[in-house]
Amino acid sequence: MENVMKPYVLILYYSRNGATQDMAMEIAQGVDEIHGVSSKIRTVPEISANTEATDPDIPNSGALYCTREELANCAGLALGSPTRYGNMAAAMKYFLDNTSDLWINGAMINKPASVFTSTGSMHGGQESTLLTMMVPLLHHGMVIAGLPYSEQALTQTVSGGTPYGASHLSSNDQLTDDEIVLCRAQGRRLGSLALKLIQEEPMLAANSG
Repeated sequence: MENVMKPYVLILYYSRNGATQDMAMEIAQGVDEIHGVSSKIRTVPEISANTEATDPDIPNSGALYCTREELANCAGLALGSPTRYGNMAAAMKYFLDNTSDLWINGAMINKPASVFTSTGSMHGGQESTLLTMMVPLLHHGMVIAGLPYSEQALTQTVSGGTPYGASHLSSNDQLTDDEIVLCRAQGRRLGSLALKLIQEEPMLAANSG
């Protein structure tokens, strides 16, 4: 749930058929389990080969579109996209390609970030998608957080789940129990890291002065 009084972790996703959106909801639930930080769920507009952004300013259903201000002011970021030939979807890449002003201003430096994805097949490019999604976040100076093997579901899952971030095998109709556990664990870890980094900011500023 959103709370303007708290620092928030932005759960930013693109989803065509709902699987990545379902993951976003579970990650947000994990974030909201951490006292002192809240989740904010947002999506990005569709694009086409003939034009650039094609959707209306407000989507007909689901999450609102992310604004530049919401991205700049987040305390942490979970970035999600289905796999497109082993990479993120064009709509998400287009959104990130237009954040150079935040890169110039250093707005995202030292904020924690994680990534998540879904594929239609077991070997459909989950890991390469997660790894390539990290690259623009590293350029922004963000601190990447994966999923540690202390999460038991990571070693027992027979569907989605990687140390690089939560994933989902969308040939299953719904998220499996292990996939849900890992999504929520990723949200909790990201929320905890965001809160710790916020609390350490005054100390870092004092030391740098």
